[in-house]
Amino acid sequence: MTTVGDLALEVRSKNAGPFWVTMEVFLRDADGYRAVGFVDEHTIAGLYRVDPATVQIFRLPSLNIVKISFPRPVSQGSLLDRDMHAGQHHVPLAALTLHP
Repeated sequence: MTTVGDLALEVRSKNAGPFWVTMEVFLRDADGYRAVGFVDEHTIAGLYRVDPATVQIFRLPSLNIVKISFPRPVSQGSLLDRDMHAGQHHVPLAALTLHP
């Protein structure tokens, strides 16, 4: 099965301040960009266990980029924070398989 990561040049995540995570998917081409069009607020909400109403998705078709932001489940640096820089949040998104 093809994954989002297979179609991307890079999938990365980072903090967008202490309360938000931002992920970016840099697709190789327009075909890959269209193929990940199924990734929506509900897909992200299911992957990251967040409210779909809080997920923001920004699509840049001229650059084949999808940017996704959502509130961190715990604030950066709190006792329950397992990824201080949000540098590993992209892994479930990159491993997401495309619908046949």
